[in-house]
This record gives sequence, structure tokens and C-alpha cells, in this order.
Amino acid sequence: MEQFTPAAGAPERVVEQYGDMLYRLCLVTLGSRADAEDAVQDTLLRYLQKAPAFVSAEHEKAWLIRVAANRCRDLRRFWLRHPQTGLEEVADRCAAPEDRAVLEALMTLPEKFRVVLLLHYVEGYSTGQIAAMISRTPSAVKMRLQKGRKLLEQAYGREDG
Repeated sequence: MEQFTPAAGAPERVVEQYGDMLYRLCLVTLGSRADAEDAVQDTLLRYLQKAPAFVSAEHEKAWLIRVAANRCRDLRRFWLRHPQTGLEEVADRCAAPEDRAVLEALMTLPEKFRVVLLLHYVEGYSTGQIAAMISRTPSAVKMRLQKGRKLLEQAYGREDG
């Protein structure tokens, strides 16, 4: 049996030919546009990295569908193990206007400070636990907490005053 060899412009052809179908599959599976886009992007990236040889165009399509379905399944499994709350949901739960202002100030901080502040003050993790989660030392986490508090105070102060 002769192998199906994609042409030199395969990535563009694959996106054009299968992109919408993969997006719809991922959107229905994940229920989020952003997550569906990420899953399709991961699928196409895997296609480029693996550069698999296919028996036919149908084999290529089946491979892409399987990879996309697996990526969606992996994302859903991750969400079950690591429940998350969206920022809109968090903002809606903040009843007092001053809480919203603190949340908005927190969101302006660089991610490395925002994450440790959230894990420590909102989720209640110790510095040792946070250090293990983000692969840093406990002293580095303490430094980030200290710097993050200062940055949050400055950001909240600018907004407040």
C-alpha cells in the first residue's frame, strides 16, 4: 500500500481543511471558546512536531480528530483534579466595592506575585506548600509575598487615592 505524503504546504492545508471541524469538536467537548482554540492549537502543534506519515487523507483526518479528542480529554481530566474559578466569577462573588478594588489591583500585579498572594491569603497555603507547587524555595516564596504586598499596596493606593 502506498503511503500518503502531505505536500510541502501541509500545515496551511491542514488548518484550512480541518481547522473548523477540529474547533467545533473541541468547542462541543470543552464548552469554552478559549479552551477549544488552545486544544486545536495544541493538536496542530503536535502535527507539526510529529510529522506523521499517513496511509491516506482519511487516516490523516482520523489522526487529527484522535489527537484533538485526547487533548480535550486531558484538559477535562486536569479540571476535575484542579478545580478553577474564572475571574468573572470571583469578581461577581465580591459583594463589597472595596473587595472589587482589591481584586482589580491584584490583577495588575505580575503573575509571579499574584499567584503567591492568592495561594497564601485566599487559598490558605503555607509558604512551604506554595514553594513545592511553584518549584521555588520557601525563602523565595516569602520574598515574593513581601514584594507582592508592597506592589499591591501601591496599586491599591493609586486606585484608591
